[in-house]
Amino acid sequence: MTGSITPHSEHRADVGTGTGEVAGIKETAGTGSGGDGLRRYRELRDGHRWTVPERYNMAADVADRHDGDKLALIFEDHTGRHEEVHWRQIQDRSRRIAAHLHGLGVRKGDRVAVLLPQRPDTPATYLGVLRTGAVLVTMSLLWADEPIRYRLADSGTTVLVTEASGLERGRAAGLFEDTGVRVVDVDDPAIDELPPEFDTADTACDDPALIFYTSGTTGDAKGIVHAHRTLLGHNEFRYCHDLRPGDVFYGAGDWAWSMAKLMGPLRAGAVHYVYRPAKGFDPAGLLAGMARNKVTTALVNPTFLRKMRQDVPDAGSRYPQSLRVVCCSNEPLTADLIDWFRNQFGVVPLDYYGSTESYPLLGNFPGVPVKPGSMGLPLPGWDVTLLDADDREVPDGEPGEICLRARSNPQYPLGYWRRPEASEESFGGTWYRTKDQAVRDEDGYFWFLGRTDDVIKTSGYRVGPYEVEAALRGHPAVADAGVVGVPDPVRGQAVKAWVELAPGHRPRPELAREISEFARDTHSRFAYPRQVEFVAELPRSATGKIRRADLRARDSAPNAQPVRPDQEESGHDDGAPSPRD
Repeated sequence: MTGSITPHSEHRADVGTGTGEVAGIKETAGTGSGGDGLRRYRELRDGHRWTVPERYNMAADVADRHDGDKLALIFEDHTGRHEEVHWRQIQDRSRRIAAHLHGLGVRKGDRVAVLLPQRPDTPATYLGVLRTGAVLVTMSLLWADEPIRYRLADSGTTVLVTEASGLERGRAAGLFEDTGVRVVDVDDPAIDELPPEFDTADTACDDPALIFYTSGTTGDAKGIVHAHRTLLGHNEFRYCHDLRPGDVFYGAGDWAWSMAKLMGPLRAGAVHYVYRPAKGFDPAGLLAGMARNKVTTALVNPTFLRKMRQDVPDAGSRYPQSLRVVCCSNEPLTADLIDWFRNQFGVVPLDYYGSTESYPLLGNFPGVPVKPGSMGLPLPGWDVTLLDADDREVPDGEPGEICLRARSNPQYPLGYWRRPEASEESFGGTWYRTKDQAVRDEDGYFWFLGRTDDVIKTSGYRVGPYEVEAALRGHPAVADAGVVGVPDPVRGQAVKAWVELAPGHRPRPELAREISEFARDTHSRFAYPRQVEFVAELPRSATGKIRRADLRARDSAPNAQPVRPDQEESGHDDGAPSPRD
């Protein structure tokens, strides 16, 4: 396939579980001196090698390396339920699931979808599918009926594993009618009656293991196919999280969006902590549970942190934690969130970056200096650079597209499911182009500008929406903001902000002008919103990212509050540097 790599190449991976000096760095995050920290990072980067076994099964690697008496998972919910799951339970349950599926005719290469919440036995269900050699199609309960129906059909799923609520929902919506999909109730007593015996399929490292679907913001969602080897490429848990056996790990968000944040920590020997709220987001309940169970490392995202700061501003004093390392992904991490979290818990959250297709590419590391607002440095083993439209590397300080050298690490995808032309276009060349724009500073740190389609060119300037959004969030009336470019007869494009107001504020033309001037004064005299429109809620993807494409598609006429500051002229603003092509 397009994304295949060569097993047993000259690259040697770090495939062990770690010994407590996982990244070769011992300082607390963000405390290392600049020269020493960067020197250690370069040693790690230059010394890293990958090893990819020719025969490799993800489930066997994750589950069968652990002693059965070792604790694997702690499950709690809003009712006070507390359940501990040990590795023998996962090992036995995954073999029973595999045997049951095999008895239904599931064979290597078949697609098996799993539609489950974060239950104590969900990890074993995923592992059971992978043991059969089938391709696991993860489904999220956050999706509406049509996206589920589309994914079942597009993937050619033969078996769907779900629970009673999924069965009821599917029957009510007709999700399973005329599809040929066989539906399995994960609580079927017949599964428990089977002996915990199954010979895990002999799979090659390049055999397909997972299909994740993109958000589909510009058309039908595409299924991204990852091989069994993909887990070996997820070295963020080694270098960013510095995971050690015995760590207690919490990962925010649905496992359906990222199998790595479940399998990576489990493989490393960490105990996975799960908290299920009654509904939505319950930061107080989660923080109490994390404190009670002494969570030591976590993976969160900026939306998560903003909601936590809003609901529990004194989180650190109310719920003291045992956190050693906290990482943040999914969207850029702003300096104000870093400061708030550090003040609350004494830990600097470490941002890292990637995409559904390839993840992660860039990150921050314990003991290596953190530059607030930066995406960090390329992970060891990841050949990442910035290119222009002609595949030429751009100099430091100039914007370019974040690109990964194709087939250079085990995480590289096999391609898009049943889309050979799109696969070849995205993954078949020398570079995988992320469509994200950034600049790189003189120390090698990357700074996010925005999606290639999101970057705004106004009066000759290239403006990244992320920086403008971060500036707008500094205004006390702004809960969140999305920034896009709109047509402008003089500037080509003008910057427009869609603003979610904080509690206690109401839409007013005067407030729109105030917010615009705030961004001009605190951020830039050319990269500030000329138009401000208030919305009750910004459109977001299921992972919490602002959908700027939806904002661009909206009709801006009815409620827009155009802002016309006193100093305006054709061309560019007084005091701004000369426009740059």
